[in-house]
Amino acid sequence: MGETTLRWSDRLDAEAARAVRALLERAAAADGVAPVSEQAVLSLAAADSGAEHLVAVRADAIVGYANLVPAHGDHPTMTEVAVDPAVRGNGIGAELVSAALDRGGPGARVWAHGDRPAAKALATRLGLRTARELWQMRRSLATPELPELAVPEGIALRTYAGPADDAELLRVNNAAFSWHPEQGSWSERDIEVRRDESWFDPKGLFIAVDPADPDRILGFHWTKVHYEEDPPVGEVYVVGIDPAAQGRGLGRLLTLAGLRYLRERDLAEVLLYTEADNTAAVRTYTRLGFAPAHIDVAYSARD
Repeated sequence: MGETTLRWSDRLDAEAARAVRALLERAAAADGVAPVSEQAVLSLAAADSGAEHLVAVRADAIVGYANLVPAHGDHPTMTEVAVDPAVRGNGIGAELVSAALDRGGPGARVWAHGDRPAAKALATRLGLRTARELWQMRRSLATPELPELAVPEGIALRTYAGPADDAELLRVNNAAFSWHPEQGSWSERDIEVRRDESWFDPKGLFIAVDPADPDRILGFHWTKVHYEEDPPVGEVYVVGIDPAAQGRGLGRLLTLAGLRYLRERDLAEVLLYTEADNTAAVRTYTRLGFAPAHIDVAYSARD
């Protein structure tokens, strides 16, 4: 079927971006899991995302794609890869992964969403090791019954009041996730892009403050609804707590507020993502009735 040409670019043109989106949709339909993250999809149309794009081209058609986020600070280069189901088994995935890891330098990682058997086999063939695990956890919104929402003294809960909240949301998010390769480097643009998405609902973004200092956010829970699923599914999208406010039970309080809101939307199920080694978060979510549903694995070259 001809040779494969790999092409790097800092920005995809409109035609290439459409072709990549179509490829990603075909891969998701075939695999039952999205091949790349929301962040990668949003970067397809962004002029200043910081991501690099690698396309594999055969016979003038894009048959594979890799999204590379360069290393920053202590965080390694992260790559996500997708291959058109119609041309799998021809070595395109291995070419994309090898090229991305070479470009990413020491410590570079590549995500395998769902860690499917083909991804495991490719990692073994390339001599890669597991560097990170991201769990998707789910629970029914019907059972077990959600606990009552009891807001402690000295805390006030409200919902998103508009762009005036964005600076504080950004401060708390980046402080709470300073250790996180993707979440901890958000900019004002990252919040703006998500606020403009069709799924955004200000009533589903919960904010905790101290009534004595209401302009300073202590923590937040940003919920999301996946309308593309049938039936729609809720998500604990982001729960961020200011490190200075840790130890006050805000993570559980905010998570529960969002879960009760999603249940009021008549959703049957809710999901979330958490690092497998974030024992405090896993413990909180397990106590709220969540259980692991599937695992995303980040692989890297062996030392």
